[in-house]
Amino acid sequence: MQSLAGEAETGEERREASLQITDSLDTPHTYQPWDSLTHQATVLGRTEPRPSEWNSRLDQSFSPLPRVTRESVRQYLQFPPDQSVRILHAKVAQKSYGNEKRFFCPPPCVYISGSGWKLKQDVLNATGAGDSCYRLYGYMGLDSSCVTQADTSKLAFEDQPDARMFACAKSLYISDTDKRKHFRLVLKLFLGNGQEIGSFLSKLIKVISKPSQKRQSMKNADLCISTGSRVALFNRLRSQTVSTRYLAVERGAFVASARQWTAFTVTLVEDQHADSEEFTVCEGFICYGCVVQLVCTDSGVALPPMVIRKVNKQHAILDVDEPVSQLHKCAFQFKDNSQMYLCLSNERIIQYQVSSSLREQSREVLNDGSCWTIIGTEAVEYTFCEGLACVQGAISPIPVITGLEVNGGGHVAMLEVNGENFGPHLKVWFGNVEAETMFRSPKSMLCVVPDVSVFSGEWRWLRHPITVPLSLIRLDGLIYRSTFSFTYTPEHNTPPQARGALQNAPESDTLIDFIHQEFTRTNFHLFMQN
Repeated sequence: MQSLAGEAETGEERREASLQITDSLDTPHTYQPWDSLTHQATVLGRTEPRPSEWNSRLDQSFSPLPRVTRESVRQYLQFPPDQSVRILHAKVAQKSYGNEKRFFCPPPCVYISGSGWKLKQDVLNATGAGDSCYRLYGYMGLDSSCVTQADTSKLAFEDQPDARMFACAKSLYISDTDKRKHFRLVLKLFLGNGQEIGSFLSKLIKVISKPSQKRQSMKNADLCISTGSRVALFNRLRSQTVSTRYLAVERGAFVASARQWTAFTVTLVEDQHADSEEFTVCEGFICYGCVVQLVCTDSGVALPPMVIRKVNKQHAILDVDEPVSQLHKCAFQFKDNSQMYLCLSNERIIQYQVSSSLREQSREVLNDGSCWTIIGTEAVEYTFCEGLACVQGAISPIPVITGLEVNGGGHVAMLEVNGENFGPHLKVWFGNVEAETMFRSPKSMLCVVPDVSVFSGEWRWLRHPITVPLSLIRLDGLIYRSTFSFTYTPEHNTPPQARGALQNAPESDTLIDFIHQEFTRTNFHLFMQN
C-alpha cells in the first residue's frame, strides 16, 4: 500500500497528515453476472446522481436510527465487529494480443476478514435461513463498458487457517481492443440468497505491452521498483503457465505455492559486513547488485539479506547495476554465501549452489528454480460495520477519506474532509462524539471539531494529548472506519501574556480560567493510524 504524508505549520497551529488513497465504487445496484461494468464502476445504462438529487436519494434510501448513540458507538469502538474486504493485485498488467489470453499474474486475490461476518451469519441463521443463504460469493472483472459475462471471474471463497476467507480470479486478462493505459478491477460481493453486499474497486493498474528490456530512466519511474514498495515473486518452470509457483509464507515458513501469493516489502539496505545482523535502510530505487531484504507484509517474516541479480538466458549477470523494472527476471544471491541462490524445489524453498560460467567470469549458471519474475503489487482494504445498522440494500457507495485539513483553532476549529463518495447521509464522528457535519460535494465535507471537554470531565487540568479515531457513520447506522485519527495537543509553552497575568492572579477561579485559556490554545494534529 503506498502512503502520502504532508506537513505544514503556521503560527500556533500545526498540522500533519498522512493518508492512504483508496478507491471505491459508486451507486449500489443488484448485479447480475452478465451486466456490463463501466469505467465509473456502474452498470451500463445507469447514471450517477447529481448533487441536486442527493436529498431525494437520502429520503428514499436511509432513515436515521435512534439507537446510534454515543454509548452504542463507544461500545463499538471497544469491540468493533468490523467486516473487511481486502483486494491484492499487481501494479501492471500485460496486454493480450489477438486470440491469446495473458492472464494476470499474480492473479488478483480477495481476503475477507473481521468478526462482523460471523455476526451477520448468526443473524441470518436466527431467521431460519439455510447455510447457503449466508455463504459468500462474488464476481470480479474490469471496469469497462465492453465487459461480458465471459470476461468476469466468479469467486468461490475458501476458509483459511487464520480465520480469513480467500478467493482469487485466475482467468482475467485485458484485450488489445481495450485502448486504455490504466484500468481498475471491480469486485461485487453477494450472499447466497442473492442479496448484494456491495461493490469494491482496486487501485489503478497500468497496462504494458511487454516487459521492458531497456535501461529504465526517470521518465519511466512508475515501472521501476522502489525501496519500501511491495512486490510479488513467481517462477515458471520451462516457461509453462501451468507450472507457475508463487513465493509465499504459510504458517511462518517460506513456500512455493501454486494457489496463493504473498506480498513482500522489498527494502534496500546498506552493504555492511556479512557478520552484522543489523542493516540500515536506504532510499531510492532498487538496482541490480544492491543488497535487499524481503519481508512478508502480513506476518513480518523476513528472508536473509540478498543481492539481487539480473537474469539473462538462465545466467545471473554480476556486472549490471541498472534499476529493476516490472516483470524483470531476476535472481537472489545470499549475501553471506555468494555461491548460493534462492530457489524452489517443488513446494519447498531451498538454496541452490551455482557454478561460474566457463566463458564469462561475470556470469553464473542458474537452474530453472532460481529464476524469479518480480512485479510490484498494490493492496486496498475496505472496512465497515453493520452492527448498528438496519441495511436494506448494499453498503456501497463506500466513502473513502483521502485527506484532512484543519482551519482555525482554540475554541472554534473546522475540519475539512476530502475524499470520494460523500453525501448528506454521512456524519463525521470523533471517537463516540458526532460532529456537526456539512456536505459540500461528493469529494468534500466540512465539520466542526468537537470541544475537547466532551472527552474528559476534568479537561481543564489535562496536560497530555488526546487522540480519537475518525469514522463516517451513515444515517441508517452503517459505520465506515477510516485510517485517520484526530489528536488534541495542549501547548507546552505558556504565552508571555498568560505568564504575566498568572503572576497577578490572586484568586483560584482566575487561575483556573487562565489554565483553561492556555489549554484551549491547542494545536491539532492529524495522522494515520496503522
